[in-house]
Amino acid sequence: MKTLKLIIVLVIFTILISCDHKEVTLTSNTAVENYIRLLKTNRYDSLSLPDFTSNDIPALLIYRNETQIITNFPHNGISSLFMPDCTLGMYVLWTIESIRAVAIHSNQLIGRFPSQNPILSLRDSTTLKLVYNDLSLKIAAESYFKWWENYKHTDFEVFKNIDPLSGTSYKWH
Repeated sequence: MKTLKLIIVLVIFTILISCDHKEVTLTSNTAVENYIRLLKTNRYDSLSLPDFTSNDIPALLIYRNETQIITNFPHNGISSLFMPDCTLGMYVLWTIESIRAVAIHSNQLIGRFPSQNPILSLRDSTTLKLVYNDLSLKIAAESYFKWWENYKHTDFEVFKNIDPLSGTSYKWH
């Protein structure tokens, strides 16, 4: 009887160890949750964006529609435009773009910053036209979500070069 109990315990232990840890990460990503908490409370004090990977994108996308204004976040030091605030949702999308830009070795990268600022501009405008409103956030959030949903079961290497904003009037500034 002791041998049977030991075998049952070992089988259960083996099953628990062999669980797909990636699935657990997708539903509970403490690094992303901590990042969001610090941004929401304006206590994020790093000078750069976190070293997130494509595995963090689902957890970040949860916050894509957040309209809360944040005021303490890393800025790209080369930009002459100082943004004193930003919506959390737009900053999260910029963070996701950072993951993509790092993965494709974008020539736009300065450190981990994917562009000059977490703000959109009109793609086809002959002059710089920055767009910072609820509609642009909604469109960008929907575009990033659709991009992820369309490819999430594909290796990130296959779709990292696809710009989530390509079907919109926007690009990152």
